[in-house]
Amino acid sequence: QVQLVESGGGLVQAGGSLRLSCAASGRIFNINAMGWYRQAPGKQRELVATITRGGRPSYADSVNGRFTISRDNAKNTVYVQMNSLKPEDTAFYYCNAETNLRAYWGQGTQVTVSS
Repeated sequence: QVQLVESGGGLVQAGGSLRLSCAASGRIFNINAMGWYRQAPGKQRELVATITRGGRPSYADSVNGRFTISRDNAKNTVYVQMNSLKPEDTAFYYCNAETNLRAYWGQGTQVTVSS
């Protein structure tokens, strides 16, 4: 089992920045890619960014150039630095960890961007 705990959400004005963190514990040696997803009210959960064990990032078009995902394998933690935030970035953000057998999810953290 893998446990994921997110932190860093909150309320920010448009144009501002936030950094989300996700700490993994448990059978962490099984983790391959980690990432962030988000879900806004009335919408499906969507990919924000992922990063491989080796550190190769991938981004959704909507956040590319504004968000930066990073990973500290020594701390078993993945981060996403979110800059130039827009009201449409408002959502519940979930951390994800992929193993060979299944995906794990954190409980999420709310990000609200006011206009």
